[in-house]
Amino acid sequence: MNREDIYTEIKEAIGLVPGFFESMPDDSLEMEWDLFKRYELQEESKIPPKYRELIGIAAAAATGCWYCSNFHTGVAKLHGATDEEIQEAVHLAKFMAGWSAYLNGTIYDRDQFMKELQEVGSHLSNK
Repeated sequence: MNREDIYTEIKEAIGLVPGFFESMPDDSLEMEWDLFKRYELQEESKIPPKYRELIGIAAAAATGCWYCSNFHTGVAKLHGATDEEIQEAVHLAKFMAGWSAYLNGTIYDRDQFMKELQEVGSHLSNK
């Protein structure tokens, strides 16, 4: 597909061609648009749209991406996410990032971690 055809498809799908698509090199534009359509616009997915966007909010919070935080928060709200769900997604990102920093920073033994994880899983599955 040529660049103008891709722009036409983008405009039909989302109403305009954002500058970040316009600035993409020719050799990656079609691939990036296809991925965007698949993961942002497709209604039929293994993960419902609202939950996909809450995951996006958490990932954006963990990576500190202002652009992604705004995008995914807006789209999550369009799919019915509440302020409380958004807050929980961000809190989970903070919680996970904290544990990641702690476990990596203390160089916690991976074999010990996996052993303990199996024990916890067994305990929880027997409840």
